[in-house]
Amino acid sequence: MLFLAKAAGIAIIVWFYMTAKEKGESTIKWVVIGLMGYWIAWWAVKLTVVGALASLFAKNFTAIFIVTQIPALCAIGAAYLVRKKLLADLAEKTD
Repeated sequence: MLFLAKAAGIAIIVWFYMTAKEKGESTIKWVVIGLMGYWIAWWAVKLTVVGALASLFAKNFTAIFIVTQIPALCAIGAAYLVRKKLLADLAEKTD
């Protein structure tokens, strides 16, 4: 059930690594920051939203599957915002 979360986590690692490499920054630093942002957002949404919604759809497998993917989608959005902030900081630093 957590296939999307695992696949997105790997994609985040690759995405942040490639961006850092392209910008000439520390790849490990960017990967760690991106992955931490992703997992913190994933856990926060899982513990708050999914816990409440899962009990509403206890007998419908399809609905439970969709609800359990919400944290991964929110975490991808959080990683996008973290990357955007890192890029903005980099642009500010080079100016």
